[in-house]
Amino acid sequence: MSSGDILLKAENLQFSYAGRLRGFKKLHYPVLNGLNFNVYRGETLGIVGRNGCGKSTLLLILNGVVAPTGGKLEHDRNITRILLTLGLGFDKELTGRDNALLSAMLQGYSKSQATEALEEIKEFSELGDFFERPVKTYSSGMRSRLGFSTAMKTDVDLLLIDETLSVGDQNFSRKAEKAMMEKINSDQTVIFVSHSGKQVNKVCSRAIWIEDGSIHAEGDTAEVAKKYKAFMDDLQKHGGKTAWGA
Repeated sequence: MSSGDILLKAENLQFSYAGRLRGFKKLHYPVLNGLNFNVYRGETLGIVGRNGCGKSTLLLILNGVVAPTGGKLEHDRNITRILLTLGLGFDKELTGRDNALLSAMLQGYSKSQATEALEEIKEFSELGDFFERPVKTYSSGMRSRLGFSTAMKTDVDLLLIDETLSVGDQNFSRKAEKAMMEKINSDQTVIFVSHSGKQVNKVCSRAIWIEDGSIHAEGDTAEVAKKYKAFMDDLQKHGGKTAWGA
């Protein structure tokens, strides 16, 4: 439930990357084109859009991993954020325990607080002895389990969830989904990114639809999901080209 307090404020947020045409002329390729939106404390905000629309880049900016190339992202410098995706930022030479410790400390925990959380993280991850082994020996699913467990068992101001997260076998996936829904239904502020309007409509209180790096709709999740579905149905009907300008 949103408290009405603004946690993050995006103003004319832009991102582009540079390239060269045959090694000579420098070109800029836009990814995000002037996004304006707020994230309210305690809400679950859905960001929906098809692959390549700029969702993943936006997540990295919101998490502070990448800086925008234009506009600004306003927030209290003391807020803690974590992007829940496949082992982002893990040092593969360190053990799962050491990575969990560092991750918790980067989220604002003291070393003693982070150390106290480690056994609970280990138990939830179901990594067993692998928790004490270098992450370079992990499968992608094991890295995901470690990242997920660290995120679930530490407190952050903002939890960013990437739909591409895969956390292993069916039993663990059910446990992970239950833990994630408990976070979403609590006072935790969550941003959930997906290409599925149905999925966003299921778990989010408010939604933003991004297409070609711009916001096409924002507001009530059901209404945004309805517009996005109509767009995708039209896209499929016309073989990739729509009356919407895509």
